[in-house]
Amino acid sequence: MSSTAIRAPSFTLFSSLSKTPNLGNGKSPSLGPARCVLVTMSSRGKNRKPLQKGRNPSIEAIQTVQALKRAQKDQHTLDRVFHSNFKRLLKLDMMAVLRELLRQNQCLLALKVFEDIRREFWYKPQVSVYADMVTVLASNGLVEHVELLIQSYLKIEAGDLGPEIEGFNTLFKALLSSNNTKLAMECYCLMKQVGCEPDKSSFKILITGLESKGETGPSVIIRQDAQMYFGESLEFLDDEEEMMTQQVLSESLPKTT
Repeated sequence: MSSTAIRAPSFTLFSSLSKTPNLGNGKSPSLGPARCVLVTMSSRGKNRKPLQKGRNPSIEAIQTVQALKRAQKDQHTLDRVFHSNFKRLLKLDMMAVLRELLRQNQCLLALKVFEDIRREFWYKPQVSVYADMVTVLASNGLVEHVELLIQSYLKIEAGDLGPEIEGFNTLFKALLSSNNTKLAMECYCLMKQVGCEPDKSSFKILITGLESKGETGPSVIIRQDAQMYFGESLEFLDDEEEMMTQQVLSESLPKTT
């Protein structure tokens, strides 16, 4: 077999390699130099992080975020960007745009994006998405928008919600940290309504959060439910765990001057 026959199909992409001389003795040329190049390429690939769909925004999603931010001061331009950029994105990219706007505290743009996403045929409500939005909106003091999300959107979509315990727990934390105990209780009732049974973390967050706000009445209700699930002793609510939960809640409260 000639050296050309060996080299051409395997190393056409490596144009920087010097050609192996023909030995002229019928033996195949050494593949040592080629092996070195291939090992180098392989080791470089090991350091690359795997693509995480739905987490890392694509180029199209990033460009859409930038276009939306530039256009937000003019409603006509903003509508045009939505039709020409955002509506052409795939599902994962639309969700990536929403999460990136939330990450950048672009709350009003995120709300508009979310309203558009809710009109898509593939849309299915997720408690975790609502929890992320409430967390960002509450931290930016947009209490009225938090109420809108819960009362006008989340409750209406209750029939399509799945049993997301972690999503509900995050939602409880966000509402309690923004002193919205009433909505926290309503979301607890919604949790049971959709067939999502609270776990120990749910009760710890609610009981400790409500009692830290002086809401003893609602706390008694939650304690009674916790006893039904986990017995009379409520051992999971020992002093150390209560202090840890209290610390988490106090650290997430907005600082007052």
